[in-house]
Amino acid sequence: MSATTGMNPFGQKADFNSFLTLCKPRVTALIVFTAIIGMFLATPGMVPLQILFAGTIGIAMASGAAAAFNHLIEQKIDAKMARTRARPLPTGQINSKQTFIFATIVASIGLGILYVFVNPLTMWLTFATFIGYAVIYTVFLKPATPMNIVIGGLSGAMPPALGWAAVTGSVSAEAWILVLIIFAWTPPHFWALALYRREEYAKSGLPMLPVTHGEMYTRLHILLYTIILVAVTLIPFAMRMSGVIYLVSVLLLDLIFMMYAIKLYKNYSDALAKSTFKYSILYLMLLFFALVVDHYWIILPH
Repeated sequence: MSATTGMNPFGQKADFNSFLTLCKPRVTALIVFTAIIGMFLATPGMVPLQILFAGTIGIAMASGAAAAFNHLIEQKIDAKMARTRARPLPTGQINSKQTFIFATIVASIGLGILYVFVNPLTMWLTFATFIGYAVIYTVFLKPATPMNIVIGGLSGAMPPALGWAAVTGSVSAEAWILVLIIFAWTPPHFWALALYRREEYAKSGLPMLPVTHGEMYTRLHILLYTIILVAVTLIPFAMRMSGVIYLVSVLLLDLIFMMYAIKLYKNYSDALAKSTFKYSILYLMLLFFALVVDHYWIILPH
């Protein structure tokens, strides 16, 4: 049976889980989480329920669609890497036409929800983020330069601004600080992954930093960008956007991240790089959680 009927050579159907995998659920969950935190930080009270639910669904769908387009564009590269060769497109569970139709429909519905039930600004910012990731980063930057994750990191850093715009209809300086935090976080986060997956990236032909400039150079840059990240994460407190709860939390989180970066620089191992990558995800989640706890601790009577 041909791929167009939803069957691969092994007779497996393109089921719901196959399409869900295209949306990169874990990555999308982190994106949606930071967008929701952006919503709550944008208001002193409760986020209106329509904005909260419609904004969450719309941003999640747009993010998932962008991930599906990423799968579509990189399917040949994915087939060469152990980490990605089991994805639906390389295995034939879903074909290119199905992926394109699915991603287009999901993106259209998500953006439509944002336009109708949230506001036009959020829709247009989300659309720009979609183009930034699915086209500018995936098609042009990723195969062109080892600094792709730095230049293209803005699209991945935008979710808090999307959440902020959903609630306020504008994007203030505070929202851009949240974007800046994720922007500074992205290089050390991703390069830790690229280090212990460097052989796979070398086979793929992508010019990732450990492949083009070597392990030691990448370790140094992880350390340097972690220092930048530490400085950036102190801005919310310096601008009185947050209080002591956030300050104590972020100092502890930053200290642990710095310890990982220093150890990685001085005494590298793949296991340590993997641990650094995993911690970086936990770090971002806890940092944004600390921001929202601090936000309501300051506002609510206690």
